Amino acid sequence: MKSTFRLVLPLTAWLAMIAPAAAQQTAAAQPPDDMSSAPKATVVDSPPAAASATEAGEDSVWKKGRPQTIQYMRALDQRGINTFETTKTPGVEYKGFKLDFGAAFATQLQNVSHGNTAAPNVVSGVDANQLMDIGLGFNTPTANLYINAQLAPGVRVAMTSYLSSRHHNETWVKDGYIQIDQSPIDFAPLKAIMEIVTLRVGDMEINYGDAHFRRSDNGHAAYNPFVGNYIMDAFTTQVGGEVYLKASNIIAMAALTAGELNSTVLSPERRSPVYIGKIGVDRQMTTDLRVRLTGSMYKTDKAMSDTLYNGDRAGSRFYFVLENTAATESAQKNSGLLDPGFSNKVTAMQMNPFVKFRGLELFGVVERSEGRAATETSTRVWNQYALDTVYRFADDKVFGGVRYNKAQGALVGIPNTVGAERWEVGGGWFVTPNVLAKAEYVNQTYNGYPVSSIKNGGKFNGIMLEGVVAF
Repeated sequence: MKSTFRLVLPLTAWLAMIAPAAAQQTAAAQPPDDMSSAPKATVVDSPPAAASATEAGEDSVWKKGRPQTIQYMRALDQRGINTFETTKTPGVEYKGFKLDFGAAFATQLQNVSHGNTAAPNVVSGVDANQLMDIGLGFNTPTANLYINAQLAPGVRVAMTSYLSSRHHNETWVKDGYIQIDQSPIDFAPLKAIMEIVTLRVGDMEINYGDAHFRRSDNGHAAYNPFVGNYIMDAFTTQVGGEVYLKASNIIAMAALTAGELNSTVLSPERRSPVYIGKIGVDRQMTTDLRVRLTGSMYKTDKAMSDTLYNGDRAGSRFYFVLENTAATESAQKNSGLLDPGFSNKVTAMQMNPFVKFRGLELFGVVERSEGRAATETSTRVWNQYALDTVYRFADDKVFGGVRYNKAQGALVGIPNTVGAERWEVGGGWFVTPNVLAKAEYVNQTYNGYPVSSIKNGGKFNGIMLEGVVAF
């Protein structure tokens, strides 16, 4: 009876999260008649006809998503799924200066248990290897605010703020940058170059690998078919510039950044730039088949605090897993993730295949990262592998999928290889293009850690439910 109750309660809460959006659905309305052939000066809608046209327009918006107003921008809702770099298609005609606001919200209901086999490690009378008592409950609701401005044809500015996150309850800016897809200077050769070139400059999410295009970003989780991000979560923001070449089906990118999450002018002898590169192909082979393959590289020779695998200031979705009784939600924000600790020097490479055939999607991660901390004299190596298998149906409104993820490598003071392995099995339903409900079962195990580590024999598993709104 107790196990039945524990299952029914999360499902009831999940339905409660999505019920307000589901209640908005009504019978499909007929599309408005095409009036373009009628002389506009003589067309007079009767009040009922005008009301019907207005209702049809409103019906179309909530079914298809709000109209795009900013050029060269990835949609925040369902339409942005499987979009990687923005293309050279404007998406909307330039009609002067535009200011656009967007937002995204996410909440999870977590019913996960964890355990380990670590030996007691008593410090000041407290066992540092004793796990926190966790159970059924809601995680901190998270929220993002997006501000975008169209300054000129093909020139836009973007800023993202975290209104609430696991790591910071207060509002703070995540990133801000300018993206240029058309030349603002009326010079024919420059305009021709900008037909295939994109420039992006600012404090922004770096474009290393393709996995960051599918991850949950604090309150925005519409692109991620699962609840969690990858075990080695390669995500950070840095000040710098990117140059893109987008010709035919080829994508090439070169970037130079300052190399620090928090930029500084101090200790220049301890810092060097970060060099990032990406090259790949993305081709719609047939109406049903799309194939994409990219390779990325990230390299810095010295840094005060490189955060390639520790740059997500929002935090993990799996709260308090494998954390001890002294843990806090903010300080232990990366629970369930693994950070190799390459804070001073790192060379990382990631390859990402993506295949979409009708409703079936396959996305892979093959990653090798080598680096060290400032106190180390030699480098260490970590590897990560992942495969997402997702199937979408019912006009892509409903999906189910399986993710396998494994990360392993060397840590200071541990002679053998350590790591973790995770399975996520779940699915989701786009109630509208802006409202998504997800549910999954997660199972993660840790291996190779000594008996003195809290991760020795570590494991966590259970049910995660997530409600997402993005517009």
